[in-house]
Amino acid sequence: MLDNMPRGTIVIEDIEVGMVRSLRKVVTDADIEMFAQVTTDHNPVHLDDDYAQDTIFAGRIAHGMLTAGLISAVIGEQLPGHGTVYMGQTLKFLAPVRPGDMVLAEVEVTAIDYSRRRVTMETRCLVDGQKVLTGEATVLAPSGKFD
Repeated sequence: MLDNMPRGTIVIEDIEVGMVRSLRKVVTDADIEMFAQVTTDHNPVHLDDDYAQDTIFAGRIAHGMLTAGLISAVIGEQLPGHGTVYMGQTLKFLAPVRPGDMVLAEVEVTAIDYSRRRVTMETRCLVDGQKVLTGEATVLAPSGKFD
């Protein structure tokens, strides 16, 4: 289930500090299996119930980068949106995401360099109101001057 806000582009000329965009997605077993196939990361903590029960997580968890990918989706589809170029991202993983969890991925504009088209954003993912991932992204935003 994806609960995206409208897709498209917000050009640098229209971006303001404090703008927030988000999406909600339930992470499914199929998502985890597809992510493992695409990335070739078959760590059994993600895929094997018996193995995962004996870890510090006491059960299977989603790949951290799968969760981080939801941040990328918000940036690439909503804020700034289509035409955005990712320049950097820091990540801190705070808690596991499990199959069946509803993840809220949010980005919030914290700084803008209009002359260089650079936007800095606080990034976060939450499950049941608890932060599971935090970070900061820097992107090159599209400009209306080039349309």
